[in-house]
This record gives sequence, C-alpha cells and structure tokens, in this order.
Amino acid sequence: MIWRRLLIGIMFFALLSTEMVVQKVEAFPFSNTFVSSFGPGTLKIGSRGRDVRELQGRLQFLGYYRGKIDGYFGYQTLKSVRWFQGRFGLRADGIVGSKTKLKLWQATKNWRPGITSVSTPILRRWARGGYVWEMQNRLKFLGFYTGPVHGVFDERTENAVRLFQYRFGLKVDGLVGAETKRKLYLATKNWKQQKPAPKVPAKGTNRPRPVKNSYGLSQQDIELLAKTVHAEARGEPYVGQVAVAAVILNRLESELFPNTITGIVFQPLAFEAVADGQIWLQPDESAKKAVMDALNGWDPSGGALYYFNPARATSKWIWSRPQIKRIGKHIFCK
Repeated sequence: MIWRRLLIGIMFFALLSTEMVVQKVEAFPFSNTFVSSFGPGTLKIGSRGRDVRELQGRLQFLGYYRGKIDGYFGYQTLKSVRWFQGRFGLRADGIVGSKTKLKLWQATKNWRPGITSVSTPILRRWARGGYVWEMQNRLKFLGFYTGPVHGVFDERTENAVRLFQYRFGLKVDGLVGAETKRKLYLATKNWKQQKPAPKVPAKGTNRPRPVKNSYGLSQQDIELLAKTVHAEARGEPYVGQVAVAAVILNRLESELFPNTITGIVFQPLAFEAVADGQIWLQPDESAKKAVMDALNGWDPSGGALYYFNPARATSKWIWSRPQIKRIGKHIFCK
C-alpha cells in the first residue's frame, strides 16, 4: 500500500509540473530565443507550413490579410506583412523575423486558430465605458468627433460615427459593429492612448495627416500616387479622386499586380496618364489629400481593381468586368 501511494504521488506531481510548464509557455510565447508556436525560423515569400498558417490567421484577425489560410507565403501574404510592418513602425521588407513576430503576437494576444476577428459588443446610443471612450478618441483623432471624450455614446458621438461610416463606404446606421470597428482601427493605427489629438479642421475634407502610412510606402511612393491621382482624376469629385487612389492600393494587395507602387503605375497599358505624359504634372492639394484619405482606409470604390471612362473606353475586356459603381465620369469594377 505504501508503494502504491508513493507511485500515485509521483505521478500526480509529474502531471502538475507539466501543466505549470504548459501554462508558462502559453503565457510567455516569446522567450529570449523566441521559441513559440510560430517557431524560431524566419518566414518569407515561398515559405510553407503551420507557421505560415498562424501568420496568416493573426494578420487576418487584425484585418490585414484577406486571402485563404493555406499555409503558403505568397504575394498576398507578402503584401499583408508589409502593410502590418508599415503600420507598426517596422521595416516594411516583407520578412517575418523575431521583431515582426513579437509585434504581431502582442497585437493578437486574443487570437486562436479559427478566430477571424475581435469579438467586442456592438456599441450604440447611450452605451458607456472604456470602449466608447476609445472610440471617441479615435474619431477625434481623425477629425470626425469634436465633443468631450467622456465615454458616453451620446447624440454627438452617434453623428460622428455616421459621418465616419459615410466617408468610409460603410452602412450608415450609427451602430459600431465589427466592420465599423475594423475600419476605425485600421484608420487610426497611429493614435495612442493619452496622446493629444490633432487639431480638428473647421470644415471640408482637410483632415490631419498621419505620420506614417498604412502600407510602409516611401515618400516617393506617396508622391507618385498623388501625381497619378491628379493626372487621372483631376476635375472629378473629391470622392472620385479618393476612389482612384484606393484602386491603386487595392492593386498593391492583389496577387494580379506588381507589389510596388512604381510597378503598378508604370505597368504597360495600365494608366492613360503614363502614356500621354500627364503623370509628370505636379499634383494639387486635393490629389494629395485624396491619397492620404485612401491610405487611412477610405475606399469609395468598394474594393475595385479597375476603373474606366465609359465615354472613351473602347476595350471589350474592360466593359466585361463586373461593375461596382459609378463615381463622376468613372465606372469602378472588379
């Protein structure tokens, strides 16, 4: 009997120790050697396996990745990684090393396999608390909310939400659900708690510009974007200029196009402004603001990859593309 009790005690102690180790590993998945479920290796284009699946899942959780969780590090994953790196102050090289893994893990602590978005309550009129306080701060950062930050979802807050939803192509219902939260979060990555908000413009679309852009683009890339918008869409309504900028950024995320702004703009037969030399005109302030709005997440095109002027387009192929909407003189399509 004594021998049996001693054996049972040893087995119980072993199981308890194992559970403690597992809990410690889960609580601190990044040790000094960064041994975690990600694994110690560097992930880059061409990589495959479980680590890539986790990478895609975590990026999808934050809204940066929209493709399939297939475990293959292709161009769509590369562009998502670069987008994440740019937004989090990392070198946007598309290579997932220890620094990128740590930043990604810190931003997705609530992620588990199979989860695709953050689960938080829908915010509506007269809601109170920390979620409302943060939402007001983020809306104020963008210039949509001008009232006091007090954590109460009042009429002024609802009006700010509706304006944000309208500007970002969302359903205008004043309810802050998953999609509105995702758009607001992506548009305010540069907002930090307790950081003073930028001064709110008096009127119009002259919103504060972020210090960093969401795609890890260089200043030369942004200038080229502005030149393209100016050459392709000057004279169009402002929302149409933002839509043209958004199309270029949508191409940057698509595997169908080059993975640089320069490659997209100068792709053969892609833009009429390149062919006729108008691409080199100096952009006006409207074009520059439109680019910054698109970089902040506003996509009036509805996710379009193409657009054309129906009064001038003769290509049967472009007319065959599924059309999304018309803004000004341009039809935007998939």
